[in-house]
Amino acid sequence: MSIILITGGAGFIGSNLVRTLNEEGLNDIVIADNLGNQGGTAGKWRTLLGKKFRDIIPKSATIQFIEKHRRDIGAVIHLGACSSTQEMDMDFLMENNIRLSQKIILLAAEFGIRCIYASSAATYGIGEIGFDDDPSVIGSIRPINPYGFSKHFVDCWLLENHLEQAACGLKFFNVYGPNEYHKGKMRSLVLTAYPQILDTGMIRLFKSTDPQYPDGGQRRDFIYVKDCCDAVLWLLKNPQVNGIYNVGTGASRTWNDLANALFAAMGLPPQIEYIDMPSSLVPGYQNFTEATMTRLHRAGWSGAKITLEEGVRDYVQGYLAPGGGIR
Repeated sequence: MSIILITGGAGFIGSNLVRTLNEEGLNDIVIADNLGNQGGTAGKWRTLLGKKFRDIIPKSATIQFIEKHRRDIGAVIHLGACSSTQEMDMDFLMENNIRLSQKIILLAAEFGIRCIYASSAATYGIGEIGFDDDPSVIGSIRPINPYGFSKHFVDCWLLENHLEQAACGLKFFNVYGPNEYHKGKMRSLVLTAYPQILDTGMIRLFKSTDPQYPDGGQRRDFIYVKDCCDAVLWLLKNPQVNGIYNVGTGASRTWNDLANALFAAMGLPPQIEYIDMPSSLVPGYQNFTEATMTRLHRAGWSGAKITLEEGVRDYVQGYLAPGGGIR
């Protein structure tokens, strides 16, 4: 394959995808990303250690690179948007998440380049009409934060402009796994709780504010990042598949399940303390998410293969525990 351009290639999913592609013998990769000014363990540059790629360019050079190398690029995988659900600057999100995505999709369509971009399960809001990725219902879902709105805007724009055959948008659900240490408050519970358990032997989960769910019984569709990368790799190999699809396991699990998997991976007895949820989080809190995976499975992807217990164990013992690291 010719050049694979990955925006956000030094980020969480992006760096894991580079590793996945390298394992497939694909090294002709150009990364478009900003590495920031952090050093040490928080430095984003560390996600690129041990990876093989041709070059790294600033994210601001993405459009110019596509235009200049349009004959040499086989695929653009656009993962380089802001992923913080707490980002409130809508003007920033308009430029960074919406306008840039539109430009990339339109250029890829014009030059006949395979285009895969990251959408998000955040588009579904609290899930009042479910988590179905059927195009006929996408316009009816209601995001509850600016980040979710920015992703939903691009999805709707793609469909309204009949561009769904020019790109593939992926609504990633609750992704966890290695190389997320630079994500700050957006880190998964596994990475957040691991040092807490080492220090105190205990994990803290939110009490439930909905009588349908016990404390810690709120449910999420947790998917290991390696399964997400497997989906992207499959789509690279199957360029005839386009449109908007969920990427999850299709089976929700509880926060208690995740906590117990983490204790088991650490070889420790589970100790869970339930704390009050901040009042600011209650109105928009998702008590349940579960990807409807019918369409992507029907298209040919075999689905997520890694269970929650297997994923947490691989993450903890292969990356977080002494002797692990960034791979």
